[in-house]
Amino acid sequence: MTDLDHRFGVKEANLVVRYLKLEGLTVENKDKLVSSINQIIGINSVSYDESAAILKVAYDASHCDLDLFERLIQAQGAELAQGILTRVKEGFYKYVDQNVKDNAEHDPYCNNALPRALAGSRKR
Repeated sequence: MTDLDHRFGVKEANLVVRYLKLEGLTVENKDKLVSSINQIIGINSVSYDESAAILKVAYDASHCDLDLFERLIQAQGAELAQGILTRVKEGFYKYVDQNVKDNAEHDPYCNNALPRALAGSRKR
């Protein structure tokens, strides 16, 4: 896939998919939550599985992070599940998101130029 296969603001190299188990989300709030997340620049896709109470979000981690989604979820009166597995996954997701963001901002340095002493002595 290329960057053109995704929505605006999403780069293939920074794309991550997160599965968030939610508690306290009602049928009325579900549509509001999905539409509010879907409007954010950097979101590739968002869906909610009612039977498992899992929000699936695919996004560019250099633009968005898990804290943003937590605030939107709490604004709708829901929250992330409090199980140990969910908390471990949340910590891992935040760690990976920060690494993706740091790597996206990093300016690589490569010095393939010849040293100045040798640059003038090359035959042309």
